[in-house]
Amino acid sequence: MNSKDTRALFLNFFKEKEHQIVKSAPMVVKNDPTLMFTNAGMNQFKDIFLGNEKSKYKRATDTQKCLRVSGKHNDLEEVGHDTYHHTMFEMLGNWSFGDYFKKEAIDWCCELLIERYGLDKNRMYATIYEGDETDGVTYDSEAYELWKQYLPESHILTGNKKDNFWEMGEVGPCGPCSELHYDLRDDSERERVDGKLLVNQDDPLVIEIWNLVFIQYNRKKGGALELLPAKHIDTGMGFERLCMILQNKKSNYDTDIFQVIIQKLANISNIEYGKDEKADVAMRVIADHLRAISFSIADGQMPSNVKAGYVIRRILRRAVRYGYTFLNMREPFICHLVPTLVEQMGEQFEEIKAQQDLIFKVIEEEENSFLRTLSTGIVMLEKIINKCKAGNVNTLNGTDAFVLYDTYGFPLDLTELICKENGMLVDNDAFSQELEKQKARSRNSAVVEKDDWVEIISGVETNYIGYDFSEGDIKIARYRQVTSKNKTFYQLVFDVTPFYGTQGGQQGETGYIQSETEKINIIDTQKENGLTIHIVNELPSNLTANFRAFADVEARRKSQANHTATHLLQAALRKVLGDHVEQKGSMVSPNILRFDFSHFSGLTDEETYEVERLVNAEIRANHPVIENRCTTVDEAKAAGAMMLFGEKYGDIVRSISFGDSYELCGGMHAKSTGEIGLFKIMSEGAISAGIRRIEAVTGANALEHINMIQKTFKEIQSLFNSPSIVASVEKVIKENNDLSKQISAFTKDKNIYIKNEIVKTLEVGEYGYMWSIATMSAPIEVQKDVASMLTKEIDTAIYISGVVIDGKPQLVVGVGAKVIEKGVNASAIVKEAAKLINGGGGGQPSLASAGGKNVDKIGDAVNKAIELIKEIVSK
Repeated sequence: MNSKDTRALFLNFFKEKEHQIVKSAPMVVKNDPTLMFTNAGMNQFKDIFLGNEKSKYKRATDTQKCLRVSGKHNDLEEVGHDTYHHTMFEMLGNWSFGDYFKKEAIDWCCELLIERYGLDKNRMYATIYEGDETDGVTYDSEAYELWKQYLPESHILTGNKKDNFWEMGEVGPCGPCSELHYDLRDDSERERVDGKLLVNQDDPLVIEIWNLVFIQYNRKKGGALELLPAKHIDTGMGFERLCMILQNKKSNYDTDIFQVIIQKLANISNIEYGKDEKADVAMRVIADHLRAISFSIADGQMPSNVKAGYVIRRILRRAVRYGYTFLNMREPFICHLVPTLVEQMGEQFEEIKAQQDLIFKVIEEEENSFLRTLSTGIVMLEKIINKCKAGNVNTLNGTDAFVLYDTYGFPLDLTELICKENGMLVDNDAFSQELEKQKARSRNSAVVEKDDWVEIISGVETNYIGYDFSEGDIKIARYRQVTSKNKTFYQLVFDVTPFYGTQGGQQGETGYIQSETEKINIIDTQKENGLTIHIVNELPSNLTANFRAFADVEARRKSQANHTATHLLQAALRKVLGDHVEQKGSMVSPNILRFDFSHFSGLTDEETYEVERLVNAEIRANHPVIENRCTTVDEAKAAGAMMLFGEKYGDIVRSISFGDSYELCGGMHAKSTGEIGLFKIMSEGAISAGIRRIEAVTGANALEHINMIQKTFKEIQSLFNSPSIVASVEKVIKENNDLSKQISAFTKDKNIYIKNEIVKTLEVGEYGYMWSIATMSAPIEVQKDVASMLTKEIDTAIYISGVVIDGKPQLVVGVGAKVIEKGVNASAIVKEAAKLINGGGGGQPSLASAGGKNVDKIGDAVNKAIELIKEIVSK
């Protein structure tokens, strides 16, 4: 059974059992500060389990895109080296929200696996929770009796809290679970060792395939458990592992899921898969990482240097490094695997099919960039190795290895490999210490302590009235204390709120709530795990009082105008640039709007003007907002509504239309486009491969921006005292260029004269080289130019200069080709000598310079450079 049929059978089976098939949530998580990526199938149902949201259906089933590369769920190092760990994987799941419980979950699990998929029950092992006296949870005898109907009793094993009690986090819904394991070993191996002895022992062929979680408790902050008002079922089965079993393979990577990609890679690299273990590992790693990277980009997360984007960049660079080292790939190659991936998975996940070109371009650009970094890192590492060898040191400093890793993205294992080829080791302990320091800094900066919610009114779902009102009567339903960076504040949830919480790029609103006795400022409003959370610096003295909430009306009006302008901007961009333009991010505040979109080149002036003209034309047309709060996703899609890849939409959505602009959007908007007043683009530029960013202003801010430009223009005009600024500027530029050429020619002649004067004084010195220890107080640029000309003219020349310019010591070292052949590296010499003047620098092997702080030691630095060079050339 191929992977597509396997997936379809699972979903259709649970559809027969009256489950609603739901789409996979995006792999990149939004509005949940505890997660960067979806790492389990239950993530999209988290709000339901937390009680923050009511489920639209009692039963659901899906295949969820997951990514495990950070936090406690981190399988990165095992990927490609074993047979069953992955970064991106699919989790097949079925769910019950207060409906069925253990009996149905176990019955249907066995019916599907044994009767529908035809698995051998004698190879199956179930684990059940042994209980825990501390928590007051007893042995799961109910699960035991249910499994006994399908499996031999000897195949039902007990497990501890680590393996058989599932928890969402330190607090929150939890419960015992039953894991189902499968023994893939040959019969002869099974006869030698009983499979039950290998369950949960990391045997690559006795593996967990399905976890059935029975959610019935809530873990409080202090650790105590309380029963939930309703019991839920949460199951997750590894799709790739299931395919391995059904296709009778011993590795996930031998299934059709990965083999189509691996064989394409083998064709590109001209290396046959299955012939060399190192090359095979590389191909498996690349095939796995391709999926993680592509789906992340499709969900709107571009590679970058911060947070989730940094994780994706690391995965991509890891894949490039494996190809570079073990497949001899020196040109972009991962991007050429994208069409194969789309062919394999685009039917189930339309987002990668729709954005194939963008994914290709982004990966190609990232590959080009890192291949250059790899080359640079290798050169840097070779210099460090040469320095170690010169000092008879056979272990690379762990700090140097960490700098290569952290600053230049140069992987430790590649550093170790190159060092090994040079007969050297790496101080891994020192590297680990530096890495742990970095992790500690990250942890400390991100520590946020949250108390349990205190319920004042139970069972409340916040009613949002902000679309229609800016104020309203409210009561506080729950609150909690939060401590971050030694600062304490409070989060409030109301039964009714007019405040818009940060979502969809629009910043949260501020304002205040007021009772008869006090007024409390709302400093921010956020959306988190389905809740609208209001941030305050102090709690009201009477939490059960009646309050009236007031949103900042002026700030709301400006945000509404900016948000509506982003919709008009997207429509204008698609008209001017083409239908490939897709929104990739936005930020809407009262003062400015930012819009990120897919496009592969900068906008010309003419394109920018045309976009502005179209947006302002729509503003003048004064289109009224057409809002529909009760349309289905399918209806909106059929009607041509713009939808964002990477967003998780509910069954019922809100659509917003202004003229030709028609989008799904939950944000705040102007009542008509005329309320925007004026639209002006302030800047446009690239933020990553294939992604551009426009920043713009509207209304009074746009007028102020235009007035500032006009004021600057008039000031320049008055300086030139000319009606034609362009002609005046062109004249100044021409005169400046002419003068620069004259100065350059004069300087060159002067430097040649100085060089010739030095040549006259040169004599063959110690060890057969021609030394020049300069004493002239010329600028550093002159020193370097003279040194360069001298050493190119005389390949045995050595030029060393130590001068003080404007109160700062400067050191220059230049060496000819014959001196370099002897092993002298001007850059290495300068770096070492510059330590004496409390400075640093570098350059090329033939010419380098450094600056410092200690003027008194410049003579010592010159002597140190002489000493170092003599030490090398004397050998």
